Amino acid sequence: MSDAAVPARPARRTAAAARRRLRTQEILAATRALFDERGVRDAQIEDIANAVGINRAIVYRHFSGKEELFALTLVGYLDELRGLLEAADDVAEPCTRRLVALVGTFADFGTTHPAFVDCAQSLMGRTGPELLDEVSEETALRLGRAISGCLVLLTRVLDDGVASGEFKVRDSHVLSNTLYASALGALQLARVGILVREIAPGTPATAEISARQVRDYLVSSALAVAVHGLGEVG
Repeated sequence: MSDAAVPARPARRTAAAARRRLRTQEILAATRALFDERGVRDAQIEDIANAVGINRAIVYRHFSGKEELFALTLVGYLDELRGLLEAADDVAEPCTRRLVALVGTFADFGTTHPAFVDCAQSLMGRTGPELLDEVSEETALRLGRAISGCLVLLTRVLDDGVASGEFKVRDSHVLSNTLYASALGALQLARVGILVREIAPGTPATAEISARQVRDYLVSSALAVAVHGLGEVG
């Protein structure tokens, strides 16, 4: 073997790794496109593979399973959401207005991308240990960073509001996580567009509820908790 042939093997490994990363991104892009087009439930692995032009078996060479594929697709949604939240947060404004902007931006994003809500809720339906059993440690870390990257913006506003005297919040981390989880549930209600009420004892009825009404409720309830400390445990 000549000395010139020695570097070839590392070069081949580098090229193979680059091709693998590219294929992974292609699969994630196809998953995101199908989620946005059809929703999470109707996007099948076979459809994702066909969109990329590969066999479904190749998908499982890049991801440990459907849950990992969902988790990394959610990372993409969250990274996009974080950019929107950063753009919406004007630190020169009072913290009440900053909170309104962040919660409103989150609600608008969830309304525009219902698959984001489905994807997030499907993963939240598992306990932490269950999810860690289904995704790699690297994927779990990326997902955690993506979620915390959004929540840290909300936490910062809550902490700034406490410092300025605008908010009464004992634990900004608990509140930001609670607002995130409750908003996902409320956004499902916005998509269904129907609420249930009792018009007489034992007689239920339905009524319409709009995405705008849900958005306004999320904003007003977040403000009420932050400003008045409602629901805070001391």
